[in-house]
Amino acid sequence: MPDRIRTDIAHNARVWNYWLGGKDNYPVDRAVGDQVAGMFPSIGEVARADRAFLGRVVEHLTREVGLRQFLDIGTGLPTADNTHQVAQRVSPEARVVYVDNDPSVLAHARALLTSSLEGVTDYVEADVRHPEKILRSAQPPLDLGQPVAVILLGVLNFVLDTAEARRSVQALMAAVPSGSHLVITHPTLELGGEGNEDAMRFWNENATPPITARSRAEFATFFEGLQLLDPGIVSCARWRSGRVADGPDVAQFGAVARKP
Repeated sequence: MPDRIRTDIAHNARVWNYWLGGKDNYPVDRAVGDQVAGMFPSIGEVARADRAFLGRVVEHLTREVGLRQFLDIGTGLPTADNTHQVAQRVSPEARVVYVDNDPSVLAHARALLTSSLEGVTDYVEADVRHPEKILRSAQPPLDLGQPVAVILLGVLNFVLDTAEARRSVQALMAAVPSGSHLVITHPTLELGGEGNEDAMRFWNENATPPITARSRAEFATFFEGLQLLDPGIVSCARWRSGRVADGPDVAQFGAVARKP
């Protein structure tokens, strides 16, 4: 295990793993996770909805759009139905590069580095704030001359400066061709998430990395110049989920857009 892994402070990837029912976490992660859940009881549903959104989007982009390349940034610890598993069930030749800056994830990278014989799965240690490094390190196995799905689930919320987060997204999308897609989820204090404000404050005082919520208007700026797929910007639980109209939202925006 790398020396950089700290077990004395809660870390997002491990707490998220705990909320998803995983075992790759420590007592400090569970303690903070329980405290946040006590302050914002729907956080577990947010985590599960975010994961389900990933599965629906990757299947759609692979099966319906025909994409075969995925750049999954801020992947987190492995759990059921990782991006490569969903994509390669539809298309065994799909190529997936995972990116994360968390040493806990790096320590579990072997669990991600599995692939169908026809496809490729790879891992890059990098931060979303350094898009040039990500793009450089992702080639090969990705061919950036062909369309790529750039996936940023629950990661831009750790870039506290909105302008910096927007620059990272713009740099990533500028490097991929027409037909590429951008996939983002992001926590918000809208959609019934007002109660999350105190929980986020507690998180920032007791865990790492610090987090921020964004409004729908701020979230929409990440997609400037792109074509949003229906149903646009919605709670990630509602994106092509088939949920009944009166089903609960979760306070996590989700959207998918195509580069024209």
